[in-house]
Amino acid sequence: MTNRDVDAARAYHDATKHSYASVYGQRHQLDWDVMPRPFKVYPDLPALPLPRDFTTSTRPVLAALADPGAAAAPGPALDRTALARLLFFSAGILRKRTHAGGETYFRAAACTGALYHIDLYLVSGPLADLEAGVHHFGPHDFALRRLRAGDHRAAVVAATAGEPAVAAAPALLVLTTTFWRNAWKYRARAYRHAFWDAGTLLANLLALAAACELPARVVLGFVDEALDALLDLDVAREVTIAVVPLGGGGAPPPPAPSAPALGLATLPPSEREVDHPEIRRAHLASSLATAAEVAAWRGAPPERPVAASAGPRVALAPLPDGAVREPIEAVVLRRGSTRQFAAASIGLDQLSTILWCATRGVPSDVGDTRLTDVYVVAHAIGGLAPGAYAYDPQAGALECLRAGTFRRDAGQLALGQALAADAAVDVFWLADLAPALARFGNRGYRAAQLEAAIEGGKTYLGAYAFRLGATGLTFFDDDVTAFFSPHAAGKSVMFLMAVGRPGRG
Repeated sequence: MTNRDVDAARAYHDATKHSYASVYGQRHQLDWDVMPRPFKVYPDLPALPLPRDFTTSTRPVLAALADPGAAAAPGPALDRTALARLLFFSAGILRKRTHAGGETYFRAAACTGALYHIDLYLVSGPLADLEAGVHHFGPHDFALRRLRAGDHRAAVVAATAGEPAVAAAPALLVLTTTFWRNAWKYRARAYRHAFWDAGTLLANLLALAAACELPARVVLGFVDEALDALLDLDVAREVTIAVVPLGGGGAPPPPAPSAPALGLATLPPSEREVDHPEIRRAHLASSLATAAEVAAWRGAPPERPVAASAGPRVALAPLPDGAVREPIEAVVLRRGSTRQFAAASIGLDQLSTILWCATRGVPSDVGDTRLTDVYVVAHAIGGLAPGAYAYDPQAGALECLRAGTFRRDAGQLALGQALAADAAVDVFWLADLAPALARFGNRGYRAAQLEAAIEGGKTYLGAYAFRLGATGLTFFDDDVTAFFSPHAAGKSVMFLMAVGRPGRG
């Protein structure tokens, strides 16, 4: 099966939809004896500690969130301190809580089930205080571990078919997912979560880069096998899902040294694992095997039909960047996952700003056309009538699809969770998969999920910038589409974020 056999992506998505029967008729009992560890650990490799005395940026958080990735090359110089800032505020441990069952780690970016299955690897040339090499980032001790010596960036350039941003970057971050570390709880649906949780992490990373005008770009087109081999991954368990070049303006890297298999020892995630072959099939079906396939990935974005106007529009008025003067780092430190919302409204100016910042664009090799559409269920927004809306990012307006109070409906759509019913607003991302799959093949499914999650992550940060609360939720897929139809007819749900004033409890 190849990337062009697009029935594979649809089959995976349909098979992992939540319905009342799938959620309540097939209850999944968690086996706590094999709960995976939240870190990948190389027990035999020496640690290279990262500095913790990094400074924070000064650019206001709203400006950083809204930045579409327009930083001019080459940006500030990268060294271990600069990398440490990016790694800490995107994937680091901010705090931890000890309890009878062990320790709970609170990381910089949200992750489904707090299972933290996304790992970061650094492929760099020689930096001011770091030798060239391939390194793994260990959040558990905030250190790098060198897997390979030498400058291997040319191997990534080749795998990305000469992607210009990769060729010009002094350092590359590579994101991977370890299936079992999320599938332990979410089973086959964990492949969706690979992009959800990478997306929230990337929302942090892109805002952090924008805050210091460091060029950063999300690259999804690459020869999967080549990058998996460079990182020495056991592809039955862990795979590459994205590359982020950092910085620019440099000369193409020298030829890469050989990269034989390493077979490095790692601690097993748990004593035993349950295999979910649906995940591996979906990943393999959306993989690219040759540089020619990667080159074909880049090009004209898919054309998408424009939905006919369905109702009256409400123009939104985002606040200026300086409305919140804190930097992105302060907001990341404050971010949590809201467990209860108060029955209180938020301002239309706050919602306007959050949506505006989240949807200015993702710098990536997918192109400029959006793959997802934003829908809103407004419950308590000052100056906005309760109802269901479609958001038009270009016009900065909400189009009313249906007026009315839909708190109960929103709770039911989110698997009956009170958080969605009690929030001030619920924001959904839906995708018309047909044009994405026609243009990009099965890999378009990865791209649509990731775009939604990055924007969801920015929504999360935007809410906390206003000292509001937010939390990501899951949903009954077909019920959400039906609720927003006929406007959303034929679309598939990618992501859901609830926003409101945090309650006590």
